[in-house]
Amino acid sequence: MHKNPNNCWIVASFALLIASFPVQGFAGEPIELERGVAPHNPQQPQVAVGVQGTIHVVYGMGGLVRYRRSDDGGKSYSNAVDLPSAQEMSLGMRRGPRIAVSEKSICVTVIGGKQGKGRDGDLLAMRSTDNGKTWTAPVPVNDTADSAREGLHAMCAGPNGELCCIWLDLRNRKTEVMASVSKDGGGSWSKNVLVYRSPTGSVCECCHPSVAMDSLGRIHAQWRNSLRGNRDIYVASSTDGGSTFGEATKVGFGTWPLNACPMDGGAIAVGGNNTLASAWRRDKMVFLTIEGENEERNLGVGEQPWIAATEAGPFVVWLKRRGDIAYLLMPESTSPIELVKHGFDPVIAAAPKGRGPVVAAWETRDGQNYSVHCQVVAN
Repeated sequence: MHKNPNNCWIVASFALLIASFPVQGFAGEPIELERGVAPHNPQQPQVAVGVQGTIHVVYGMGGLVRYRRSDDGGKSYSNAVDLPSAQEMSLGMRRGPRIAVSEKSICVTVIGGKQGKGRDGDLLAMRSTDNGKTWTAPVPVNDTADSAREGLHAMCAGPNGELCCIWLDLRNRKTEVMASVSKDGGGSWSKNVLVYRSPTGSVCECCHPSVAMDSLGRIHAQWRNSLRGNRDIYVASSTDGGSTFGEATKVGFGTWPLNACPMDGGAIAVGGNNTLASAWRRDKMVFLTIEGENEERNLGVGEQPWIAATEAGPFVVWLKRRGDIAYLLMPESTSPIELVKHGFDPVIAAAPKGRGPVVAAWETRDGQNYSVHCQVVAN
């Protein structure tokens, strides 16, 4: 186990810009969590918000995962705690750690191997039961060695503390979507279950998957497919706790013929009344689809969308392109707000049932200098 003896807090400036949602604006200013020079630099932040509104952040730092938390609504963040090593960790281009929070634990997953760089790699889970002070050694999620070597995965928490991981799996020499469930906060994981196998070969090989669980414990997995030359987004759901997954269905109404992988998997989230919402890219445009609406909303030119859903509706972040403007679309708004002028791979997270802040995180770069930032965008 790793323990950080320094209990001091890093205090960052915080300005109240709006009193409450839906006034257009942000509830807090961006806070820089860390910066560094490659290869010892912060990358690929991920955020989770607990039921009580605590903000949990992880990111890759060189060869390690670092964890910070905020117990005061994003006004300040704890000093960093380094998690146990996952050896050569997959990092960059939506690869990197994932975090989920339940009443049982904080769980962080990462893909790592002795060689790394796609030559080997297992999906590894580490958990903390003392609010992030100490962490268990990594335990494998995939039950076939090195089958997660593509380095792309997702994780979510369910209503009763269960966790689900999905990932791009190579055990059968073609890229498939696999899943596993933990009922003890990430300490042990179930036998791997096939979510989807493309009938024409592999699913899209380098697009990250996404997963969300609703209040009934149903699991919804999303990935970019590859069918007869088309690279469209698909979703499949499990109603039995991840033991089986149903038929895959395409998201949206158009299709994207593409003889390549766009490295852009989109994201899925569950909002009010267990309504599914998905943000995803087709060609040069970003789209939003909401279950029950017979339309796909064109959000404009962009890539790398991410989504969080609340009772008020979905929050969507995306990039004009990597290294350019990051946008945020709030619920009930028709126009996006500029989140940051030069961003990479933004993410956004909300508390279960909307009981807490909505938090965005992203990475910025200036030559070899990297930094990661968090911002409370709504309360």
